[in-house]
Amino acid sequence: MTNIAILTGRIARDPDTRETKGGTNVTGITVVTDRPARDKDGKTYKDENGYTAKESEFHRVTCFNGLAKTVGQYCSKGQLVSVQGRIHYTQWEDKDGVTRYGTEILADKIDFLSRGNGQGDDTGDDNDNTDAPDID
Repeated sequence: MTNIAILTGRIARDPDTRETKGGTNVTGITVVTDRPARDKDGKTYKDENGYTAKESEFHRVTCFNGLAKTVGQYCSKGQLVSVQGRIHYTQWEDKDGVTRYGTEILADKIDFLSRGNGQGDDTGDDNDNTDAPDID
């Protein structure tokens, strides 16, 4: 049996990086993917600007350890990325006792398809990300 998810899209907001009590680095990003919107007859249509209308979906992506550090350091809002990982479902009880459900992608690999802003060296330079890993 296989559980593989592959997404290509843009990062919706800057990464959220933290470290667990056990010392594991965790970074969360939201990746937005688009597809053509369809009318009630299943046909694509144009928006008010003459472009094919699109529907966007937002995907929660979680990275761990070294990948979490790299994504937290070099990724930023608007950057185009390709994510490979697996779908993970969670269930929890909120503070009111209501059972909640969530879905996320646990990333195994993230390819940078464009450069992000990065955090640079805080020298006031324009953060051109010259120290980022090469893009294939």
